[in-house]
Amino acid sequence: MKLKLFVLLQSVKIIWADRGYSGRELFDWVFTQLNCYLEIVKRQKGHQGFHVLPHRWVVERTFAWLSRSRRLSQDDEREPRSSESQVDLASSRLLLRQICHNQIAY
Repeated sequence: MKLKLFVLLQSVKIIWADRGYSGRELFDWVFTQLNCYLEIVKRQKGHQGFHVLPHRWVVERTFAWLSRSRRLSQDDEREPRSSESQVDLASSRLLLRQICHNQIAY
């Protein structure tokens, strides 16, 4: 069974993941089930402390935008479908704000 995202978007060919997701079994599963590659985003050598990792900022920024929605600030939903609907609503609101050049008050 393919995930909904990969049914709708065949252009997704690479999934970026944290070091915690490294492992041969996961690489193989992603390739066979989703027909794309799993790329682990690693720290750059020689850097100490905090620094922005490539591609990770996109995910972190998206989570920050979604967490501004009051219903998503806590996970109080009983059904996973309800949580998914709230993420869809928050994403739609963000998309509408971008289309309307941020004219809609949050």
